[in-house]
Amino acid sequence: MKHSLIAFALTGAGIALSSTAHAVNVDVNIGTPAPVVVAPAPAPVIVAPAPAIVVGWHGDRYWDGHRYWERREWEEHHRHRGFCPPGHAKKGEC
Repeated sequence: MKHSLIAFALTGAGIALSSTAHAVNVDVNIGTPAPVVVAPAPAPVIVAPAPAIVVGWHGDRYWDGHRYWERREWEEHHRHRGFCPPGHAKKGEC
């Protein structure tokens, strides 16, 4: 009698454990990947150019950093120095 009671208890425990094993839900979700989202291009940065101060001849006048000289006036004022205006030595004018 004792053996049949133990066998009956083990069988009942086995059935109970197997029913709980069937109740477990293991969900493996293998789906499609998320769509690729491309970020928009950044807005262009517009920078104003720096003001340029050019020292030298502008048309028929020469800017020496302080004032404009007329060509004849500048040549007469700088004749005794043997000075060549910027950019003229490269052109072979001095």
